[in-house]
Amino acid sequence: MSFLQKNKPLTLVVCAIVLIAFPLVLQNFGNAWVRIADMSLLYIMLALGLNIVVGYAGLLDLGFVAFFAVGAYMFALLASPHLTDTFEAFKAMFPNGLHSSLWLVIPLGAGLAGLFGMLLGAPTLKLRGDYLAIVTLGFGEIIRVFLNNLDHPVNLTNGPKGINQIDSVKLFGLDLGRSLKIGDFTLPSVTLYYYLFLALVVISIVICHRLQVSRIGRAWMAIREDEIAAKAMGINTRNMKLLAFGMGAAFGGVAGSMFGAFQGFVSPESFSLMESVMIVAMVVLGGIGHLPGVILGAVLLSALPEVLRYVAGPLQAMTDGRLDAPILRQLLIALAMIIVMLLRPRGLWPSPEHGKSLNKKMAPDPVPGSAQAITPGVDTPADAVPGAANRPMSINP
Repeated sequence: MSFLQKNKPLTLVVCAIVLIAFPLVLQNFGNAWVRIADMSLLYIMLALGLNIVVGYAGLLDLGFVAFFAVGAYMFALLASPHLTDTFEAFKAMFPNGLHSSLWLVIPLGAGLAGLFGMLLGAPTLKLRGDYLAIVTLGFGEIIRVFLNNLDHPVNLTNGPKGINQIDSVKLFGLDLGRSLKIGDFTLPSVTLYYYLFLALVVISIVICHRLQVSRIGRAWMAIREDEIAAKAMGINTRNMKLLAFGMGAAFGGVAGSMFGAFQGFVSPESFSLMESVMIVAMVVLGGIGHLPGVILGAVLLSALPEVLRYVAGPLQAMTDGRLDAPILRQLLIALAMIIVMLLRPRGLWPSPEHGKSLNKKMAPDPVPGSAQAITPGVDTPADAVPGAANRPMSINP
């Protein structure tokens, strides 16, 4: 047993202190670094949601960003003047504007995205592997195209121009969109959002862990390993798949609603196919089905592009500007991912294999004729042929 497992309460306390103090240290180097940490926490929520579908149930989903978009646009419509400016009925019902509470937004975001997840899962129950990936990929692109074109005949999403003037989150009378002064110390808005996102991530980790060790989680893993055998053992594979799609999508919806509040603006460009690919890469790179690995992969792939900005600039200067910095940054990310997958094909932090977690070595074979080789009270096995100890075992003697 490792030191961390022996001192689990102490480890949790130390991790909590580090996570609480982390943005306070980062803000000394600029709010941009705290903003990177905020986005990393949102991507952790997305990766945890996708891990339910891909890691637990074994269903390859390449359109997960669609649920992210559903949550973001739901919050944008419920917490911006767009609906009241577009529809007279809403303006008459809400003369002071539509400003939804956080306690309404989070359940609605989870519920609406979960409903879309089950709508995606229902027609794809008999699909697996590449075919399922193609269908989910098409679903993600359909949602993005709808968001891009639902500005006429009824202006619901404002089309490619997006929705702006989205309210910030207000929690217990505290506006997270404004800095908080505590004496001479000031907590900027990005730091306040960090603590909100951190709380949501902790709740998400607890939910995912409890799901993993529950009967539902074991049913998902049985479907992942062998769906036919799982069905033969009495598992309702249809309902379990729909539940996996719905639960995973709910995490994406909550992350999307928080993204809309954090950005203050949403548009279809934020929910491209590349986002889905990056979320899948986070799960695969960290370790499919292993919560610490998924978190590690999400942190690395969300923070690495921003950190590489400081590397791509000097490299661009060395080539006299012949290489574009964003393209060079994507090239470096791709090279890093290729190297990691070659060296660690099961991920950076994969789930421990069965038997290896016991950390026990097999005992050596006993010496013939020794006391260990002869067990008192145990005669010749019933399936052995007398006088033919070295004969290979067979069904027919």
